[in-house]
Amino acid sequence: MPVPKPNLHPPFHIVRASHVEFQVKDLEVSRAFYCDTLGLQVTGESGEQISLRAMEERGHHSIVLRRASERAAGALGFKVFEHSDLDRLKDFFEAKGLPACFVERPYQHRTLRATDPQGIPLEFYAKMDRLPHIHQKYGLYRGAKLLRIDHFNCFSPNVDQAAAFYNEMGFRVTEYTEDEESGRLWAAWLHRKGGVHDIAFTNGAGPRLHHVAFWVATPLNIIDLLDLMSTTGYLANIERGPGRHGISNAFFLYVRDPDGNRVEIYSSDYQTVDADHEPIRWDLKDPQRQTLWGAPAPRSWFEEGTVFEGAPVREPELKAQPIVAP
Repeated sequence: MPVPKPNLHPPFHIVRASHVEFQVKDLEVSRAFYCDTLGLQVTGESGEQISLRAMEERGHHSIVLRRASERAAGALGFKVFEHSDLDRLKDFFEAKGLPACFVERPYQHRTLRATDPQGIPLEFYAKMDRLPHIHQKYGLYRGAKLLRIDHFNCFSPNVDQAAAFYNEMGFRVTEYTEDEESGRLWAAWLHRKGGVHDIAFTNGAGPRLHHVAFWVATPLNIIDLLDLMSTTGYLANIERGPGRHGISNAFFLYVRDPDGNRVEIYSSDYQTVDADHEPIRWDLKDPQRQTLWGAPAPRSWFEEGTVFEGAPVREPELKAQPIVAP
């Protein structure tokens, strides 16, 4: 089995995936998509950036949109349990010769900025400004009625190395795709919060952000979003789905924002909190791996992603190919 033995007692406690920043060309166009169509709430706004949260989130933001001339993703954010975890994380990165320093971020308290071995920029914090509960203010619900951020998925030039590094930080593999011929990982799903994943890695030119995913209450929210997008000028932004993943068992839809960033609308995965949870193996050529119902993903899903600001992209070391829709 190519997945590493889980590290159940890392020296710091990462709680969950928290937030991501997108650099966008037109703030007003992006604001309309994320608020009116997906249903996020504005929590802060200036001439240069907009902060957003979903309906169950108490932290100030899970998405930050920043005006820029070119599309890119900023750091992937993770919440840690307490401030002392940040110091131990800084020691961890520096011991591996990786950049790590404390930075100022609006609405976040003490924040550690670091870079993983692939070049993905990361942020860790223990405290973010808290906002009032709004999950029962049903008059605010719009669009897909997004409830909370769930996970990130990234293209990686070496999934084995990526999985090993995040495993060392206490992320645990829940499911993985193995290339039968080489015995190497083609993809891996790793969690902290007890769902199927907080971050996943897919073989491909990277590092690039494949998608950010938000949780909704039921598949009906996804059907409502499809009806809304298909009648409000966003038909071409629907990329893949609806469907049910073989991996994770989740009901899903992938859409693209006005700049081309991919967002997954996600529901119905399963609990993975047990320390002896055993990872599920999938073969790369299994047609039910991508979709339980057997439908393959389009070529764009395997090739297109969002570059990380300042991170050079490398071709994947593993050349194995999945099943691709014609």
